[in-house]
Amino acid sequence: MNVSVNDAARTRRTTYIVLGVAFLLLIGVALVAYSAKKSNAEADQKADQYLAELSSAGLYIPTKELVVRTLGDDGGATCADPNSALKRGALLGGMTNGAAGPGIRPIIADKKFVKGQLLIIKVYCPGEAAEFAQFVDKLHYDPVVTG
Repeated sequence: MNVSVNDAARTRRTTYIVLGVAFLLLIGVALVAYSAKKSNAEADQKADQYLAELSSAGLYIPTKELVVRTLGDDGGATCADPNSALKRGALLGGMTNGAAGPGIRPIIADKKFVKGQLLIIKVYCPGEAAEFAQFVDKLHYDPVVTG
C-alpha cells in the first residue's frame, strides 16, 4: 500500500483537529458542570435561609427541593426586576375578587399575601428589598387569612 507524504500529513492534521475540538468540548462540559455544582450549593444555602424566614414568619413551608428548583440561586422570575410596573401590576392583579372583565374588583388582602414574595426578594435579591417593602407597606391589609 503506497501512502503519499501529503496523504499522511493530511491524515495527521485531521486527527489533530478532531482531537483538539474534542478536548475543547470536554473543557466546556467540565466548566459547565463545575459552575452548576457551585450554583447548586448556593441555591441550597439560599433555600435554607428562605425556609427559615418562612418558618419564623409563620407561613406555609414548601419542600426544599421545590424551592431550589423554582428559585435556583438567583430568585428566578421573582427577582427579575421586582419593582417594575409590570411586576407591581401583576401583584395588584392578584389582589382582586377573582372575577373577570367588568366584574373584577380590588380587595383588601391579608399581609400574608405579599409576605412570601417579600421574603424571596429579601433572601435572593436583597438590593431590591427596600424599594419593594416600601411599595407593599403602602397597601391596605386586613387579617382575613387564617391558619
